[in-house]
Amino acid sequence: MEDIPTSWLILGFLGQALFSMRFLIQWIYSEKNKRSMIPTAFWYFSLGGGLTLLAYAILREDPVFIVGQGTGLFIYMRNLMLIRKEAEMKAQAEGKVE
Repeated sequence: MEDIPTSWLILGFLGQALFSMRFLIQWIYSEKNKRSMIPTAFWYFSLGGGLTLLAYAILREDPVFIVGQGTGLFIYMRNLMLIRKEAEMKAQAEGKVE
């Protein structure tokens, strides 16, 4: 790994934390409503991009991006799970109506 000064690592983690807050806020909002509040394609692209960036971060041995992308992947997958659960519940409800 490159010799990265501690001050730059602190700045990088701070920047990653600020950037990640948008996902955290969206995730909390979705959990509160028990459904994803963003189009499904957003989450699939996020998952694909996150996996790609995580692989790149690991290759670069960059701890800031490894932590950031790893955390994001959990949130992307959780939202896809909420979307699937909502679709299953809707399908069951429609089946009961008929």
